[in-house]
Amino acid sequence: MTSIRVLVVEDSLTIRKRLCEVLGADPDLEVVGEAEDGKRAIELCSIVRPHVITLDMVLPKMSGLAVTEYVMAHQPTPILVVSASTNRGDLFKTYDALAAGAVDVMEKPAAQDMDDAWERRFTSTLKLVARVKVITHMRALRKPHHALADVGEPAHACELIAIGASTGGPRAVVEVLQALPKNLAQPVLLVVHLSASFGTGFAEWLDSQSAHRVRFAADGQPLGGPGVFLAPADRHLHVRQRRLHLCDGPERHSCRPSVDVLFESIAIDCGAAAAACLLTGMGGDGARGLLQIRKSGGFTIAQDEASCVVYGMPREAMLLGAARSILPLHEIGPALARAAGAREP
Repeated sequence: MTSIRVLVVEDSLTIRKRLCEVLGADPDLEVVGEAEDGKRAIELCSIVRPHVITLDMVLPKMSGLAVTEYVMAHQPTPILVVSASTNRGDLFKTYDALAAGAVDVMEKPAAQDMDDAWERRFTSTLKLVARVKVITHMRALRKPHHALADVGEPAHACELIAIGASTGGPRAVVEVLQALPKNLAQPVLLVVHLSASFGTGFAEWLDSQSAHRVRFAADGQPLGGPGVFLAPADRHLHVRQRRLHLCDGPERHSCRPSVDVLFESIAIDCGAAAAACLLTGMGGDGARGLLQIRKSGGFTIAQDEASCVVYGMPREAMLLGAARSILPLHEIGPALARAAGAREP
């Protein structure tokens, strides 16, 4: 079997060599290049033609964000961001890189703290990222779609919108929020899989990307009024008696927050008053919850394969018959707007 060709981009020589050692010990992976700055990363990407890139965000000469934007524009290659940056500015650049086409992100410990568990997670994540066909997804956003037979609008305007996403989610969520009208009266509840290391500034970053106010959900707050309410990192978000609640319950699908936890609670508490969509992501989180919302009379959407970065969660929803409509990303926001009875922007 052909090895996965990896380009390692990291300005710290110590950490770069350690990453290369970890990758070199895996028979499925081959390090074909090392870059200590952004400019060299772009040069090597063209020369060695890697299958996947590990990319630090803080680099000399060109930032990780600039590298991501250039690579995705000129030689689309799956990118795994590996970063230790946790201050507000660097976190925003990480989110910008994910929105620009980087597939996933994971924290970078100090070289001496790279234990066996982190190394296994690093190599397994890299292998998954390498399988993403980014060029196909980047070109497919405006392809015609094939929706399910039942694509009519709900009989009445919904009272809330719920969205779940994972890998590739930041860019997808931004596109959906930008398509929702400024005068949207309904609250939007949102679960995006991000580790605690990278989730702290995500609400503030999302708030800067559209006309909608985005904030983290607060335990016990009433469900009502406009705004986007995001599940905090490592906390489940659910609805009970028309209030938002946070909890530290067991992980679902190895995830906390879990889309299923939110969707299932909405199905019980809101039923036909809800509209929900499941966006790009690995695994199956959210599929069963979306099915419960559909069974309770809610309006449900899954993102189509062509526009997904990873067709995992929406695929599981499709197989279960959970989605009333299967739509390309650029049509999901307008469909949710119609379900809410609001005029599109």
